[in-house]
Amino acid sequence: MKKSVINLVSICAVLAAPLTAWPAASESVLSLQAHWAQANYQAEGKQRKAAFKELVEEANELVKEEPGSADAHIWAGIVFSTYAGEVSMFKAGKQVKRARAELEQAIGIAPDAMNGAAFTSLGALLYQIPGFMGGDDEKAEELLKKGLEFNAEGIDPNYFYGLFLLEQKRYDEARAMLIKASEAPPRAGRPTADEGRREEIRIALSELEKALS
Repeated sequence: MKKSVINLVSICAVLAAPLTAWPAASESVLSLQAHWAQANYQAEGKQRKAAFKELVEEANELVKEEPGSADAHIWAGIVFSTYAGEVSMFKAGKQVKRARAELEQAIGIAPDAMNGAAFTSLGALLYQIPGFMGGDDEKAEELLKKGLEFNAEGIDPNYFYGLFLLEQKRYDEARAMLIKASEAPPRAGRPTADEGRREEIRIALSELEKALS
């Protein structure tokens, strides 16, 4: 799962609390979120790669238009992170660097934006990338726990911390987090993302049971 290029399937699917719950979200941010969900969960093959190239351009424009918006930087980070999983190792490094910079900038602007989604996203990124790209398990766990402080019942913070614990072979803890993620309430306006995330939780729990068998 870990550290081959990036299993950013997931990351970024990360994410977050529903933007409808975060009043500062602009129409442009909501548009990028919707386009990301379509690309990540519904597009395949060449269509998927083309969709993510367009998303990168959309994210670039968004942070230019809204440089002071933590939401904009979070979603740009999510787009760059996910795109890193679609390209070669050589190109992935650039996208990882950009994603990290955007998420760190979001934390600097408003740590509580989108219920702490930047912490969860950055933690998920740091444990899924190799060390030469800046991967750091200790820092990742710190960030993932911070994300849970902001959104203890959320599907994504529990899922990504559960995945981290599974990677660390802390199976009992991983099971508890993944089950909690599976029981999280649906997010308003995000049925596509919720459906995809719940399938990923099911797969993670299946992998956990295989590891124990």
